[in-house]
Amino acid sequence: MSTETQHTTIYDVGEADFQQRVLERSRELPVVVDFWADWCGPCKQLTPVLERAATARAGKVELAKVDVDRNRGLQSAFHIQGIPAVKAFRDGRVAAEFTGALPPAQVESFFDSLVPSEADELARSGEEADLRRALELEPTHPEARRALGRLLLGRGETDEAVGLLEGAPGDFLADGLLARVELTRAGELPGSLPEAFDAWDRGDHAAALEALQSAFATEADPDRRDLIRRVMVGIFTELGPDDPLAREHRRRLSSALN
Repeated sequence: MSTETQHTTIYDVGEADFQQRVLERSRELPVVVDFWADWCGPCKQLTPVLERAATARAGKVELAKVDVDRNRGLQSAFHIQGIPAVKAFRDGRVAAEFTGALPPAQVESFFDSLVPSEADELARSGEEADLRRALELEPTHPEARRALGRLLLGRGETDEAVGLLEGAPGDFLADGLLARVELTRAGELPGSLPEAFDAWDRGDHAAALEALQSAFATEADPDRRDLIRRVMVGIFTELGPDDPLAREHRRRLSSALN
């Protein structure tokens, strides 16, 4: 393996570059962070194991090393109370973690859980053929089900779309799309719902949620109000729990429900 590849796969980070090299980078591929200190014996046992695991998966996962003695702010921000502490970041958030020097086999399994499968990579393309292939490989793949269901809804192939979305229980985005189908099947969309759905389709979440809030406030039928609520929850899920827009509209929806 080239020196350059090793450098880009395993690197030291601190408070100055953690945002860019870990949080932002984790939106492209998983970043495992090893919180360690020079005086820590178990850290010296674990770090080589982490480095071997990261090197074996170069290009699919990266390993960032944080010396807690030199980066007390990061230690405090991530509530590191014991080391070694390992946190895996994906999409800017902690996706998995463990504390202590795990055996090599468990570390390998930890890394394997982070590396995207072939179905994961196909689902991210958004192309119909890739989405269908992803579902052949993993029939319950949630992202592929959502994406293909949404694509089919846009084409008016409602029955197949509903079958896919109903096969993703517990998925709030899929449930929001199903609620949208129910609202559409009820007949001509009243009030601001057409505006809301058009905005959602073009990726304008702010306009979509504002229109849905208006529709919820003016809708008298409790069943339809619940369908509108489910659509909003679906958009909150799509945005992510830490998104400011999702937090604002979740608060407003909660107030309207009380």
